[in-house]
Formats: sequence, C-alpha cells, structure tokens
Amino acid sequence: MTATRVLVLNSGSSSVKYQLLDMADGSRPAAGIVERIGEPGGAVDHAEALKTVADELAARDLGLDSPELAAVGHRVVHGGTRFTAPTLIDDEVLAAVEELAPLAPLHNPANVTGIRVARDLRPDLPQVAVFDTAFHSTIPEQAYRYAIDRETADAHQVRRYGFHGTSHAYVSRATARLLGRDPAEVNVIVLHLGNGASASAVRGGECVETSMGLTPLEGLVMGTRSGDLDPAVVFHLARVGGMRVAEIDTLLNKRSGLLGLCGDNDMREIARRMAEGDAAAQLAFDVYVHRLRKYVGAYTAVLGRVDAIAFTAGVGENSAAVRAAAMGGLEALGVELDPVRNAVRGSAARVVSAGGSRVVVAVVPTDEELEIAQQTYSLVTGR
Repeated sequence: MTATRVLVLNSGSSSVKYQLLDMADGSRPAAGIVERIGEPGGAVDHAEALKTVADELAARDLGLDSPELAAVGHRVVHGGTRFTAPTLIDDEVLAAVEELAPLAPLHNPANVTGIRVARDLRPDLPQVAVFDTAFHSTIPEQAYRYAIDRETADAHQVRRYGFHGTSHAYVSRATARLLGRDPAEVNVIVLHLGNGASASAVRGGECVETSMGLTPLEGLVMGTRSGDLDPAVVFHLARVGGMRVAEIDTLLNKRSGLLGLCGDNDMREIARRMAEGDAAAQLAFDVYVHRLRKYVGAYTAVLGRVDAIAFTAGVGENSAAVRAAAMGGLEALGVELDPVRNAVRGSAARVVSAGGSRVVVAVVPTDEELEIAQQTYSLVTGR
C-alpha cells in the first residue's frame, strides 16, 4: 500500500489543531482541535493533548500506526535565519528549534512539545517542520534590517522575519492560478486579516516585504495587537506610567488593536455596533482600515507593478465592509472594486474588482494545512 496521507499538527500556545490530508485524492479524512490546554477542564499539557489527538485518530482507524501515513508535518512558528525551507526533523533540528524559543516564547516551545510527542508515538515516521518565517526569507537585506547598531542587532538576532508565511505562500500562488497565470509572472499584495493580521508584497512568487517583524506585533492593526507604533511609547509608559516591561508586553499584545480601541476584537461585533451608531466601534474600524490602506500604498511602491490584491483569512474573506473601505478611493493605483461582486459570500476564490480594474482584487481563502501537507509530502517523497 502506498502511503499518501500526511498528518498536519499545529501545536499552539493553548491548543492543538490537526488535519489528516490524503495527497492522492485531496480528501481530508479527519480534522479536529484540542483546546484549553492548561486550563480547568482542558488537557493538562501539550503532551496529553497530543495523545488525545492520537486516540481520536485511532478510534476512527486512522491512527499513527496506519501504513497509509507518509509523514507528519508540524507547523513551527519561528525558524530564524537557519530554516528557510521545510526541514526533515532529527535531534539536531529539534534542538535548533528549541534554541529559537526566545524569538517566539509562546509558540516554539509548544511546537517542540508537539514534535517530541509525535516522534515518541511513531519514531520511524518522517517528521517535517514547516516554518511560518520561511516564505519571508527571500526579503532583501534593505527590507529586513532595522536601522539600529549592526553589532547589537546581529548579536541578538534582531531583524524582520515575518510570519503567516504558509498562508502568504499558498494565497499568492492561488491568486496567480485565479488569474490564469504563472506565479513567476505575477506581483501580488496579500492581506492576511484574521485576529492576527499581516501583509506581504510578493514579486514573481517570492516575498520581498512583509509587515510583521522580529515578532508578530509589528505592522497592521490586529484583534488585540497594536501593530506599528513609535518605539518610544514603551519608554514613555515605563517612565511616566510606571509600567513594568511585562505589563507593557501584555498591553501591546493582548489589550491593544481593535480590543484596545473599542473593547471588541471581533469584526462582526464591531460592524453590529457601527450600525447602531457606536462611535468607538467606528473609530476602531477607521483606524484598522487606514493602516491597511497605508500598507497597500507602500507595497505598491515596493513592487512597482501590482497585478492583484488578495484578501484572505477570517476578516479578509468575510468582511465586505473592510474590503470596500480599504479599496475605496484607490482608483489612482488602478484599483476599482465592484460593489455587487464584493457583497457576494462564498467559499471559493473569486474576483471582487470591476471588469475594468487594472489591479485585480480577489478574495482567496487560505489553506495553511494544505500548504504544510504539500511541502511535507514533497520533501519526503520527492514529488
């Protein structure tokens, strides 16, 4: 029997998501999530959560001992500068991923635990790490380097890395397919808008700029993260506000963004409040969209020629209001949205720009699990 299935594991800070994908026919025999890890009523730790996943699969005769399973693909958030492609995991790779934990303290340790447990459960099975940062490794130095003392930056690995890379890779290629063109010929601005949000400028299939930086805090306004702000805000809050570093970290990552501006981080709830005339919700929406438009303009300048702008992830795929506000008034950049097309909801990739728009605006659902599975299967099979 030919092994054609890949189990994709995403061990997050408080949950483990999994999908089993069959690369022969595109089916997904199983999917699920174990949530509230470390919380009352949830799994005690990630090791217990992974064993729960294994038990759930075994109960459906899809266990890790199945001869149809070709590999396990693990989402790993931070690969630093070392890991720029999917990588077969051995002890040395696992140790290196663990060493990168200071760059992603909430995620890499959980990723490492997931890898360890999966290796223990099936030590003979190929395990592959697919890194969120890898797609952005093609960004040129003038874009990834911050203008601080070089020796200090290099000593502490301070540079732009970017995140959501599997999503940006998948969506940029899927956008090219939607246009009926080779990805190597297409320039795309990808807007990944979920609770976390990021933008990328992709030239001919390679990322040349992205909004997230050393950490996922930089860039667009997000659900609970501030995105861009003057670094001196941190010093001001410490000196004048008497806040400790940990408090400022919590403020910027968990109590800012849409939540900080209006008390809600769900765009659906913000839209409901806006319809009722809520001024705080309206301001949050306006700040969110203003930042988006700034990045679209900046990335148009970076690329020189933009063939398409792709909206993806929860907000990008489902909020016609965000797309309309972000694209409105950009006719000078070759962007013209079709309000009828934009209002249509659906699960398929689709064009929402007007027929005469020089830049195609599209909604392209992301599929990070499929991207991880494809990269994993290709590495272990050479196909």
